[in-house]
This record gives sequence, structure tokens and C-alpha cells, in this order.
Amino acid sequence: MMTRYGTLILAAVLAVPFTAMPVRAADPFNELAEKTNQKMVKVFGAGGFSRLNNYGTGIIISPDGHILTVASQLLDTSELVVHLYDGQRLKAQVLAVEPELDAAIIKIRVEGKKIEEPTGLNLAYFDFAEAAKKPLAETGDWVLALTNTFEIALRDEPLSLQRGVVMARTKLAGRRGVFEFPYTGDVYVVDAITNNPGAAGGALINRKGDLLGVIGREIKNSLSDTWMNYAIPVQAKVDIKIKETVKDKEEEKTITVTMPDFVTQGMQGKYRTVTRPKTTVGEGGYHGIVFVPNVLDRTPAYVEDVVPGSPAAKAGFRPDDLVSFVDGEPIASINVFNAWIKKNTRSGQVLRVEVRRGEALQTLELTLGAQPTRPQPTQPAPMPKTP
Repeated sequence: MMTRYGTLILAAVLAVPFTAMPVRAADPFNELAEKTNQKMVKVFGAGGFSRLNNYGTGIIISPDGHILTVASQLLDTSELVVHLYDGQRLKAQVLAVEPELDAAIIKIRVEGKKIEEPTGLNLAYFDFAEAAKKPLAETGDWVLALTNTFEIALRDEPLSLQRGVVMARTKLAGRRGVFEFPYTGDVYVVDAITNNPGAAGGALINRKGDLLGVIGREIKNSLSDTWMNYAIPVQAKVDIKIKETVKDKEEEKTITVTMPDFVTQGMQGKYRTVTRPKTTVGEGGYHGIVFVPNVLDRTPAYVEDVVPGSPAAKAGFRPDDLVSFVDGEPIASINVFNAWIKKNTRSGQVLRVEVRRGEALQTLELTLGAQPTRPQPTQPAPMPKTP
């Protein structure tokens, strides 16, 4: 762990020499970096505006083009694209997402073939199943991180390379803004400044080139309020509390989800995101925004309509606005927005909401009202027919 922006420039300085300098036989990392780059991709998707980058990193885990990356807003698009080591630019599709592991599986799409069909790419890849069988790295172990930090790499340009050691192996206690980070399992904390914009989804490897973990997103340690440089081990697992109805009674139980199981089932298209308990409706201030159908855990917070006369209508919200920030905190999905409103607001509170409208960000001042005593329509009322 270390502070972030005082040393941010140092991260770029450390990363650039490995991507910009010519190949040298004396370079001790050159051969390892060359081989590992062939098993990596640069990922481009949703984002591209303040604090939400549209670029990241991915790890190839099958010769057919399955890729392991993090569960971020980057995937919330039908125009997901990856750049291969040799410069190929190919479309990709999301197969599985598990927020509690902060992991996602995407697959390269080849024109003329269905997503479940073999792509015939025959790519270099990490054997994830074999990597997961190996013991965890220990404190003091020498590691390398390969990422697309700061979008330094495009097409056939190699990823940034940083060297460090494992400082600790510990449980993650982190947050993004005011939100607790969903993954709470073990992480490797490293002494290199790895977790910068674009680095999420990168590979942490040892001196033999074995995959140790997946570089995580930019987050703060909620215990020390310092930025963390960490990776999620390939052997990661999390315990998730769920509620089930058994014989008309609701029971709570805990299930364990492992990264190896997620990867295996995700590649096969068989993984189903764990169903969490539903939150109570009606808490927090009232806004009057009607969002698009919330079919995924990470559905972007696009406005479908606004209830006439509601606080959102008075604030100037419009259909197709994308709610991006509330009081400076990033809003990655409808679920995140609803959770924030429920936890942090009350009637009469004034919020500064930034929405993406077209290609620009607009700032709207939203004064929340009291929750209505009767349900509001989830769709606009039909116009009366003309006699």
C-alpha cells in the first residue's frame, strides 16, 4: 500500500522504458515480457469521460480467445473491442460476470461465427486451471505486472511492465468513493504502483512466467485511507450470503464461489451470477427518474423517462441521459445509484448530479422529495386518444 497521486508520475516513468526502449539481449525481463505479452490483450469499451476510462487490460485463458478481466463499466457496451499482441483489432462479447469476485469472462468474436463456435484463432494463453493448482505466492516473492496502464499500448505495442515483490497477502478492505468494494477475499499487496487507470485486468506473474493473479481496480484501503496496489489471486474465493425460499419460508445461507469454478463455468457459458437479497424499496429521498430495464447487476444508469412534476423533471433530466456521478462519486450502474440514494439521502437534500448527454457532461442540481405514499408509474402514462 502507498499513496497514489504523489507517486503517479513515477509509475509512468517506470512503465515507459519497458514499452518504448528497443529490445536488448541484456534486458533480464525481455524474453519473459515478450512471451507474456502474447497472452494479453488491450480491452476497449464503455467510458471515455471524466474518471471512467474506456480502456483496460485482459488475460487470454484459452487458445480460442476466452479472456479474463475485471467486472467494470468497460463491459457495458455492445461494441467491446480487444487488441491482440500482433495488432489485430477484434470484437468481443461478455460471457459471465461475478461482481463478488470482481471478475468477468469475455470472448473474442470472429465474423461469420456464433459466439459458442470455435474461433480458430489458436492464441497463446495462460492455462488457468494449472495456475490455480499451484501454491499461493509468499511474502517477498519477486513478481512482474503487465498492464495497459494510462493506455500507453495500442494495437501491436507491448504492455507496460513493472517489477516488484509481494509485500503481504491479506483480506481486502477497500472502497471506491463511499462504496465498499464488493470483493473481500485475499489479495496480494505489491510494492509497485500497479493499480493505475487502464491497469485493471492485467497479469501478475512470477519470474517463471506463471500467472499468480489479476491486477485489480483503483481503490482505497478503507482502514488506512491509502491507495492500494494489489492483485486478486487465481485461487481466490469468496463467501456470499443469499436468501432462499424453502417450504414458503425465507432462509439465509452462505455459499462459496471460487475463481477457478467461475472461470471454468464462464468459459462454457454456464455461469449464473449469484442472486443477492433484494433491498427494501422506499428509503432515501425521492427523485422520479425512471431507468431503463435493470436486467443486469451492472446495467448502466440510463434514464428512460422522468415522472412529470417530480424532482428529476424540475432538475431537467431527459431520456437517454446517463447518470455518471452523484456528488462526485462514480455511478457505474442502476444498482449502484439506487444503493447510494437509499443509504445516503433524505427528503430535501440537494444533490449535484453529472449526466452524460450526447458526448458532453451536464451538471444538474437535484432536490430530492419525500417518498410518495402510492406507487409511481414505471412507464409514462399513455396520451389520451383524440375523439
